[in-house]
Amino acid sequence: GALKIKEVSYMHSEGILAGELKHGPLALIDENMPVILIMTKDSLYPVQSALQQVTARKGKPIIICNDGDEGIEVQYEAIRVPQTVDCLQGLLTIIPLQLLSYHLAVLNGVDVDFPRNLAKSVSLTNICSNIFHIDNFMANKY
Repeated sequence: GALKIKEVSYMHSEGILAGELKHGPLALIDENMPVILIMTKDSLYPVQSALQQVTARKGKPIIICNDGDEGIEVQYEAIRVPQTVDCLQGLLTIIPLQLLSYHLAVLNGVDVDFPRNLAKSVSLTNICSNIFHIDNFMANKY
């Protein structure tokens, strides 16, 4: 999510594991620092301490959680996603972050249809296809 926000809206953002929050990034938290916490009920659910650390510093977290999650108090802004099996939960959880990056870009007047430095990724794709002979493979197969 953080990388997509950087790529699309050109705003700085960082993805930080909940356990790493106390090693520096916590010093940046105040009432003006947006914090998005992913708290879906998967095998990595125990991020309650990160939520407590953010709120103790007057942070106002936005929480991405599962539908029907009663553990999220009403005082927090919540974005709810359906709960599914662990291996698919991340795919559902990333959708609100993709939409957020799009809307941040539009609000900042960024043309999302023509991102900066697109040519670099396109030329890298061409280089990779040449290295791995993908074009020849596809021509021989089809």
